[in-house]
Amino acid sequence: MKVKVCGLKYAKNIAEVAELNPDFVGFIFYEKSLRFAGDKLNPEQITTLPQKIVKTGVFVDEDSQTIQNICRDFKLNAVQLHGSENAALCEELQNLGLKVIKSFGIFEDFDFNELTPFVHSCDYFLFDTQTKNHGGSGKKFSWDILKNYQYHIPYFLSGGISIDDLNKIKEIKDNMLYAIDINSRFELAPGLKDISVLKVLINRIKHEF
Repeated sequence: MKVKVCGLKYAKNIAEVAELNPDFVGFIFYEKSLRFAGDKLNPEQITTLPQKIVKTGVFVDEDSQTIQNICRDFKLNAVQLHGSENAALCEELQNLGLKVIKSFGIFEDFDFNELTPFVHSCDYFLFDTQTKNHGGSGKKFSWDILKNYQYHIPYFLSGGISIDDLNKIKEIKDNMLYAIDINSRFELAPGLKDISVLKVLINRIKHEF
């Protein structure tokens, strides 16, 4: 099981998180987000992170050229598309050598057939709780619905995950569950992660999963 720590924006905190060796770190480039990183970071604060950590830019309905420019400037390895982006954009970014994570807001009657157009243009899917603010709500969706997922694209589980959820996550018997995406439940303030709790989580993931 991989771990993605998302919503980072403070340089010192980012360095502290990196020392815990998460598999992915996420930086939000969506101005309406409380965790918007675009006005806090300079590229050097990200480009100097260990190469083995996948540096991910999170975007919401952004145009292709802006995404490409940010990925180039910050030397990002992956993009997480968290809006209503289409498969053509995913394919375009994938062809540039970026790993593409397409996010979907999940609700009670979500139809996984909506994912079909994206199967050949995404490296991963991400399932988050559907909200008008495109994530970061700290709310869970019912994980029972994951039983309806039939594709062979690995996915990230997101949405209000806390350290208390690890035993329930163990009960999800799905080889396509690739990673957990954590954010608001591990914060002291928006964008500022609680290092002590994160350390416990990452150690447990490495030893128990």
